Amino acid sequence: MSILYDEGQQAIATESRRALEARVSKDDLLPLLDARGQYHKGFWTTAKEQGWTALALPEAFGGLALGLVELGLIAHQAGRTLSGAPFLTSSFGAAKAIEHYGTEAQQSRWLPGLASGDTIGAVAFAAGPDPLPAVPGLVLQDASVRGTAFAVSGGLFADIAVVLADEGGSPALAIVDLAGTERHAIETFDNSRCIADLVLANAPADILVTGGRARAAALHILALQAVVTAHEQTGGAEALMEIARDYAVTRKAFGQPIGAFQSIKHRIAELYGLVELARANAIHAAAREGVDDFLVAAAAARLSATEAYDTAARDCIQIHGGIGVTWEAGLHLHMRRARTLALEQGSSLFWEDVLVDQLAGENA
Repeated sequence: MSILYDEGQQAIATESRRALEARVSKDDLLPLLDARGQYHKGFWTTAKEQGWTALALPEAFGGLALGLVELGLIAHQAGRTLSGAPFLTSSFGAAKAIEHYGTEAQQSRWLPGLASGDTIGAVAFAAGPDPLPAVPGLVLQDASVRGTAFAVSGGLFADIAVVLADEGGSPALAIVDLAGTERHAIETFDNSRCIADLVLANAPADILVTGGRARAAALHILALQAVVTAHEQTGGAEALMEIARDYAVTRKAFGQPIGAFQSIKHRIAELYGLVELARANAIHAAAREGVDDFLVAAAAARLSATEAYDTAARDCIQIHGGIGVTWEAGLHLHMRRARTLALEQGSSLFWEDVLVDQLAGENA
């Protein structure tokens, strides 16, 4: 596809930005940093009311049958406004695992709730430096899972989780019902991500796929989530670039705007380049869903978006000087989100390995 959006997609972007800017503010988000186990309910209510939870799911289960490109548009705007909950990405990942690999009965049971947003999903193998370990830490036996899933984004409020478990020495992808599951909230940079350890004590599980296909399926789900996250990161980087630009043309030093100094103007110009590269990679990856080179595109999008957001968070604070590190300025909200998103769905080291494996061949 072209990297330009059509008229309908532009309308989605415009309306989602309008809705989020009206309902999510810095003053709403700052208190969440001090409160473990809370998220911005206004954002999640908006996501459900606007139908964003149903956007990329089949019509047969209450979805809107759009695609990753359209969901990416929503994620981009969510990144700009620092959406106060991770569920749009995590529920999408869980829903896609069930849609692609589940039986008709499993789809009928879970997808309507995920489409409406009444059910919150999580992907419990997406955290840490190695989201796909050679030997999964969870054990699947007799249709139940035991073990601890560590640092699950959205895990504190998730109703179901898709896990990668060890079934008699072979990997298995399964849906776990989290009703009654013991959850330990984790204090993090960004408590609105609702990250928790899930202690699964013979939690009921429904197998989606087993054997070698399970790892491939898990990587595909990670890639789908990585593309959504790349859009969110790009949105955050774009917002920071604009904040830095606006400050640089109004703040004066030595009788002129600080944007007149090369050290500032060059830095903002470099941010513009990083943002546009990340945007192009994210759009391209979203458009390649279902194509053979999707993993390559997803890895490239993830890596470029992580670099753009990390750099923008750092440079925007530097351009603001001392005021940039104050609580009231709120720039640390983006810094915290940039660091958190850099680890969700696997770190840059993980995606660099994926990219090399795909380009050179896994046996190279």
